[in-house]
Amino acid sequence: MITRLKGCPVNRALPVVRLRVPTDEDAIAWHRVFAHPDVMEFHGGRAAELSVYEELTARQRRHDAERGFCLWTLLDEQDRVLGFTGAQPWERPWGPTGEIEIGWRLGREHWGQGYVTAAARLTLERVRAAGVPDVVAMVDAGNARSIAVTRRLGMRFAEEFTGPDAGRTAHCYRLGL
Repeated sequence: MITRLKGCPVNRALPVVRLRVPTDEDAIAWHRVFAHPDVMEFHGGRAAELSVYEELTARQRRHDAERGFCLWTLLDEQDRVLGFTGAQPWERPWGPTGEIEIGWRLGREHWGQGYVTAAARLTLERVRAAGVPDVVAMVDAGNARSIAVTRRLGMRFAEEFTGPDAGRTAHCYRLGL
């Protein structure tokens, strides 16, 4: 399938990606891949401790076992860890609480190559197969790259929330599956 991406050549195909349930070793890879300040700009502004990723990967394994979906480790054709993409319930007390949110995070050196769009499309296929009727994506209002991904996925702006983190504005995008 040939997909046109803004800023990419007209006939550029999306890259081949693979998703897997995160392993213990992926916590170390995520910690390394997400250490760049640009990656963390909309996620607290600084790199998280390794223990955060150890807990996160363990929780994602539980989500996959219980629900059939999670935040999967995103791999390229050479099986390099590029980041993650997937879905999980939005469990914060603000925003679309209880709804299934899709999300992604990618290492800085892999931006602009179509990896997130390719992986997010796989995520949508998997959550649809798991019986999820619709999804949301919560995106910081200033995160133009992620907003562009929501548009490429066919998601539509639904509402705006003010998060508790320094009053930042988040946009909620929706898509029926």
